[in-house]
Amino acid sequence: MTNVHVNNTAEPSEALAHFSAKLHCETDCSDVYADIKQGIQNFVLVDTRSAHAYAKSHAITAINIPNNEITAERMAPFAPDTLFVVYCWGPGCNGATKAGYKLAQLGYKVKEMIGGIHYWEDFERYPVNRHLGDPQQ
Repeated sequence: MTNVHVNNTAEPSEALAHFSAKLHCETDCSDVYADIKQGIQNFVLVDTRSAHAYAKSHAITAINIPNNEITAERMAPFAPDTLFVVYCWGPGCNGATKAGYKLAQLGYKVKEMIGGIHYWEDFERYPVNRHLGDPQQ
């Protein structure tokens, strides 16, 4: 069995390659929100959850494209050089990972917003659009 303790470390060049790859494919709520606040609009923020979950609460500026709707036909209106930033529920959900995979297969640039709506809304307390539902009778 391989030793997995702290002393079993990657060489600096391996660590550099690993962390570089992560930063090319991942971003976080803080970086996304900072770009939104600065008016940087070079990406499309995509909530990959169901339409129902999206309607309840989603990050500001996000559009909803549920994971199972990501097809060549659905994505055709977007330019081939569009950068997508995808998110789902949070760390316990791989919906954004699946969406990122599908978008990359279709030839799009894509990053996953780690933490998802859970970190965006509950930890960072960044603004959301929320559907409050019908008033109670």
